[in-house]
Amino acid sequence: MAVRYHSSPVVAIDPWRPQWPRVRRAAAVIRNGGVVAIPTDTLYGLAANPFLPGVPERIFRIKRRPESRPLLLLIDSMERLEGLVQNPSRVFRRIAAAFWPGPLTMILHASAAVPDSVTAGTGTVAVRWPAAALPRALIRAAGSALTATSANLSGRRAAVTAAEVQRQLGGTVDWIVDGGRAPRIRPSTIIDLTKEYRIVREGAVPASLLRDFMR
Repeated sequence: MAVRYHSSPVVAIDPWRPQWPRVRRAAAVIRNGGVVAIPTDTLYGLAANPFLPGVPERIFRIKRRPESRPLLLLIDSMERLEGLVQNPSRVFRRIAAAFWPGPLTMILHASAAVPDSVTAGTGTVAVRWPAAALPRALIRAAGSALTATSANLSGRRAAVTAAEVQRQLGGTVDWIVDGGRAPRIRPSTIIDLTKEYRIVREGAVPASLLRDFMR
């Protein structure tokens, strides 16, 4: 049951064996345009439906982040990816088969269905299929790909516990899910597969494991 802690409600959900009634309640918050901080398979992130009016802009306000930076999307299946991206390459499919679900984010050509507020006008979208059960269950219950930008103020240290989220963002998010300490202290690795294939950020997946796939 949700309790008051500082000024954002906190609810405990097991990130690997999520309690379905609590997941449904968190999904209801998201379907109503809310923002929920959750543990992913890397760090804590802000889960919200970016296809609802005003939601991406609210995330930027929460993080105090410029709207010129795109938002990451989480999916729970390859079927969920359909309609979000255009003409995914054979290289993408090989990498996805090897590393998804997992802490790897891939930048692909966005479809027209992805709002400019998500892509920041780049025409591309960053997508990840997380390994943790909680974000996948939440996506399924919410019926949409969700945002997963880190749950911290822009420029501040990424949060690895619900308490750290509360200290930075308490009162600005609708719910904070306490799933214990995040499983990784490094963010996801990001690769760009839109033009010249390149590693944008090395994180939880070592670059050495990816280079052979990107040739």
